[in-house]
Amino acid sequence: MIINGKEAGFKLHGKTYHCAMDITMDYIGGKWKSVILWYLRNNTMRFMELKQRIPDITEKMLSLQLKALEGDGLIQRASFGTKPPLRVEYSLTEFGKTLIEPLETIARWGRTLGETAGTIQMME
Repeated sequence: MIINGKEAGFKLHGKTYHCAMDITMDYIGGKWKSVILWYLRNNTMRFMELKQRIPDITEKMLSLQLKALEGDGLIQRASFGTKPPLRVEYSLTEFGKTLIEPLETIARWGRTLGETAGTIQMME
């Protein structure tokens, strides 16, 4: 990234980023993080509710992605009960809510592309 004619970057949480997009993709990149955030944007959800909404994700990958998003401060995990089975719910943090508008813009772009260049297929 060039700022005032000089090469610059960002240092954040011990990592060096060479452009702002690099920071964003570190937080929401990959196949599943943005999808998980999308489903949590309006709702608090339990693990299996997320799994049902995202049928192609394995339980292990969902668990890993939820832990990563929690570690980055984008979602919060709330446990209820003291003995198994615990009820665990996930929701966006205030920091995570700052991604709602960018995610909606990305989804709108994808919807437009799907409608103009793709074929609509109703899922069961």
